[in-house]
Formats: sequence, structure tokens, C-alpha cells
Amino acid sequence: MGSRWEMERKNDPYYKRAKANEYRSRASYKLKQLDKKYRIIKKGDTVVDLGAAPGGWSQIALEKVQEDGIVVGVDLNRIKPLPNENYYRIRGDFTSQEVQNKIMKLIGGKAKVIVSDASPSLSGIRDIDHLRSIDLINVVIDIGDNILEEHGNIVIKVFQGPEYKHLIEKLKKKFKILKTTKPPSSRKKSREMYIVGIGFKKPKNN
Repeated sequence: MGSRWEMERKNDPYYKRAKANEYRSRASYKLKQLDKKYRIIKKGDTVVDLGAAPGGWSQIALEKVQEDGIVVGVDLNRIKPLPNENYYRIRGDFTSQEVQNKIMKLIGGKAKVIVSDASPSLSGIRDIDHLRSIDLINVVIDIGDNILEEHGNIVIKVFQGPEYKHLIEKLKKKFKILKTTKPPSSRKKSREMYIVGIGFKKPKNN
């Protein structure tokens, strides 16, 4: 099983391209393709990457913001340093208030973009994994309510399941434009989808 997975990975064109272009993950192409389609990240933006390890999405965000913006990567696992002086790493659980406070302090309160390719610990049981994914996304949404600038953008990975439609309806109220999509680099057999929110509407109580 392990050797078959290793062979599939080595034959994967996106894995090969990631290695050739020194991206840390084939997943880099997911954000690259999403950004090309929806123009999520712009030069000078402040981007928070939740669940950033090993750093593939952060690399794409850094390419987009260039030297004028900043990118903050947050993950429970260690993220190896990147050479960019405008890249900051926080090791910790972004669902905790302590880590969320660190994020806000580092970015000066607000971000233009939040991206999250985070996945919960998977059990292999479809419904349980779906609910864990929804719980994690709800934390990302709460963080967005606190730190996302008005008219800001968000990208979140979600596993499809019974709560998927409710989640979409919830997010439609928060963004001027909401799209659900699966980029070409996402494996066909994967149940993952990506939610793209454009034009965050500031909560009335903020």
C-alpha cells in the first residue's frame, strides 16, 4: 500500500512540477490555480495562512504579495523558514485564543486575505471526518469575523457531506461573492472542495 502510494506520488505531474519549482507541496498549485481564476491575493496584501505546514500555500501567497505585503503561516507542526523577510511563522493551534491573539498582534489587527488548506485529524470514517472539517472551518470563519478587513477575501478547504449546504448558506451572508470549486490539481478521487469568498461584509456588531 505504502509503495503504491509512493509510486503514484512520484508519477503525479503536480508533484513533479512542485519539486522542479521548489514548492514544498503539490498543494501549492491548488492556491495558484484558485488565485489565477478569482484574483484572491494582490500585491501588498496581508495574508494569514491557517494550517500552513509545510508552507506550500505560503510560498504562493508570498509570490503574490511581493515585498510590499506580509504573509503569516500558522500551524501545529513546525514550518521550515522561508528566505522572505516578510514571512512570519507561528507554531501553535490556531483554534486557541492565545494563538489568535499572536496573529492579531503580528499583523496589527487586520488581514486582507485568509487562506486555509487545513485538514482535521482524519479517522477514515466519512461522516466523522466531514463534521471535524466543519468544526475546523467554523473556527476559520470566526477568526475571519475578527481579523478580516472589510472587502477582504478567504479561501477554505472543506470535505463534502451533510453540513456542506448549511456552511455555504452561512458564508453567502458574509461575502459579496461566494464560489465553490475544485481546482485541476485537486485529486479527482478526493472529496475536498474549496470555498472562495470575495468581498467580506463587515459584521454589524464589529
